[in-house]
Amino acid sequence: MRAGFPGRARRAKSAKRPVKEGAPLLETLHNLVSHYGYFAVFLVVALESAGVPLPGETALLSAAVFAGQGTLNIEGVIATAAAAAILGDNCGYWVGREFGFPLLYRYGHVLRIDEGKLKVAQYLFLKHGGTIVFFGRFVAILRTFAAFLSGVNRLTWPRFLFFNALGGIVWATIFGLGGYFLGVAFETYARPVGIGALVCAVIGAFAASRFIAHHAEALRDEAEKALPGPLLKPRGA
Repeated sequence: MRAGFPGRARRAKSAKRPVKEGAPLLETLHNLVSHYGYFAVFLVVALESAGVPLPGETALLSAAVFAGQGTLNIEGVIATAAAAAILGDNCGYWVGREFGFPLLYRYGHVLRIDEGKLKVAQYLFLKHGGTIVFFGRFVAILRTFAAFLSGVNRLTWPRFLFFNALGGIVWATIFGLGGYFLGVAFETYARPVGIGALVCAVIGAFAASRFIAHHAEALRDEAEKALPGPLLKPRGA
């Protein structure tokens, strides 16, 4: 059988990759990748991208390490992860657009989110949505929710798809080749970088919230100029 399916992937069982004590989820993920190869990578990465908080990056690195040991094909690992990221993100985008936005439009007042705030959020995604989608692929929390938020804030699908595909391919290539050439050591280097990116994202989000709070009226005016008139009501609203 071809690499990535149970028959061929039995060879991967002998591939040694240390798993930290007290990390049953990571051990389970490692075993899934060792047994089911490409399918496990596709499933975990796609679900994470669609909004389910799973360790897609770790699944990619595990498969890349197996590829370095000859039990999987690195081109197949990278292609599988990139395809899963793109497909999963598009599912998350669709859910946000079809369900997230209508819910906020109808019940946002409960959270003190009026049409003006929704319009400001859409305006900010109109200006910076592509950057958020691309770089969000490299930050754990954003990797899970960036696509959903893009749908909620009505980022146009062609623009979303371009930055989504670009980010997914670059991310899969960097982490796939990193795991392939550096093995387990790459995860040691990548983790602090990921934590640093997450810290920067949190600081950026806090700074953005303070900026928005202090420039609310100006942003509302800019949003109104960019998106004149009432927001388009979702079906059934």
